[in-house]
Amino acid sequence: MNREQALAIVKEQLTEHRYLHTVGVMETAINLAAKYGADTRKAELAAIFHDYAKFRPKEEMREIIIKEGMPSELLEYNSELWHAPVGAFLTEKEAGINDKEVLDAIRYHTSGRPGMVLLEKIIYLADYIEPGRHFPGVDEVRDLAETNLNKALIKAVQNTIMFLMKKGQPVFPASFQTYNDLVMNKED
Repeated sequence: MNREQALAIVKEQLTEHRYLHTVGVMETAINLAAKYGADTRKAELAAIFHDYAKFRPKEEMREIIIKEGMPSELLEYNSELWHAPVGAFLTEKEAGINDKEVLDAIRYHTSGRPGMVLLEKIIYLADYIEPGRHFPGVDEVRDLAETNLNKALIKAVQNTIMFLMKKGQPVFPASFQTYNDLVMNKED
């Protein structure tokens, strides 16, 4: 599947604003992959499909999580997390993409996970720093991404956890585990 075909498939599932975000994530992911030695084609594909399920009805996503045996703890946390694992499932089922690395990058782009591989880190970070994002702390993470992927990722995860805590919202355990794993295995 080429870029145009992939973008056409996801465009049908997204609002115009989210489609523009997706294009920004795609461009950012390709740049990060080239900079840090990841497969640019896989980064492109994962970025294009990362929000594929973003606007699916919550009930549909809930049913898929249950039916497909995804971690039930997802249902106890904010439904904003659901589109990542459900998106990986639907990308494989509906778009026929079965590359495990691409699907895992989609699956973990919201929560992260301990032991993230390079492609997962790139998609998580590209989603966070794409040019259309404007919020406190994003420019610092963009600057870090120019020289050190892991430092940028640590700061992005830290910012996300702090944002949720300041709003009094629960933090998905995998996000804490991701932060701890990154800090404890920090490469300078």
